[in-house]
Amino acid sequence: MHHQNHVFRGSLAIVIASFLWGTTGTAASFTPNVSPLATGAFAMGIGGLLLVLSAFRTLMLDSAKLMAQYKLLLVGGLSVAIYPLAFYSSMRLSGVAIGTVLSIASAPFFTVLLECLISKKTMSKRWLVSFAIGVLGIVLLALGKIRNTELDTPLLGHYLGMLLGLVAGLSYALYSWAAKCMIEGGINSKSAMSSMFGLAACVLLPSLLLTGDNLFTSTGNTLVVFYMAIVPMFLGYILFGYGLNYIEASQATLITLLEPAVATLMAVLIVGERFSAIGWFGIGLIMVCLLLQITNKPVKSQNLALV
Repeated sequence: MHHQNHVFRGSLAIVIASFLWGTTGTAASFTPNVSPLATGAFAMGIGGLLLVLSAFRTLMLDSAKLMAQYKLLLVGGLSVAIYPLAFYSSMRLSGVAIGTVLSIASAPFFTVLLECLISKKTMSKRWLVSFAIGVLGIVLLALGKIRNTELDTPLLGHYLGMLLGLVAGLSYALYSWAAKCMIEGGINSKSAMSSMFGLAACVLLPSLLLTGDNLFTSTGNTLVVFYMAIVPMFLGYILFGYGLNYIEASQATLITLLEPAVATLMAVLIVGERFSAIGWFGIGLIMVCLLLQITNKPVKSQNLALV
């Protein structure tokens, strides 16, 4: 029972994080004159600095362990740096809903490949069923988007946005997997997340010299980018790291399928994006996938091989 409570608490933390992350696309839509590269770099970069400051003591205690697993740290840090650049560019080109859906929904597939090929873990039948339901929901959601030919990007840009969404999904899976490997290698979850995000901040924040022209030209822009840095990024990733203490990365990334559903609802209600009945049915399937995951037993770990 005690173990089940831990799994539930870990799952709940990632559900809350997913709700917070689901607001980022709609928030970014209120800064149309800001480059999506700048939005992502500032939000993830400042969020990374806050994570480092909040976990500084733990980082110092784990510094030797982090150095021993420097390859994982480098892979995770680089993935964190790539993720927001691809993610926000995808949403700008393909729309809030589609960009979020592809970025998040492709992550479980990439995570499973990493866990099976490198970490030698096995997937439960329930995971495979929930994954299939989730993928079907994502496909229907993508097909259900009603395009506005006057306002939407050209079709080529739309497809480029979808490709960038897959790049974001791969980078998301990589840093989730790297964090889980570090945690299983004896590193505190706060140290694992903050070290990767701190490393990414060293790459992302200097890039603002090239992309950050209009970040602070209005009160609205300033409020939006600081909201995204503090609430979804800083608080969201503290919750995500906490959840990874108790559940597998593959289960965590499947739970975050809730994020595109939240993002879609906000895109429809606030941004004005539209979906057909097929798209709404897809959201329902994503919810089924989420319920299956929250009640899922953790998969068994076999010999863990760190990179």
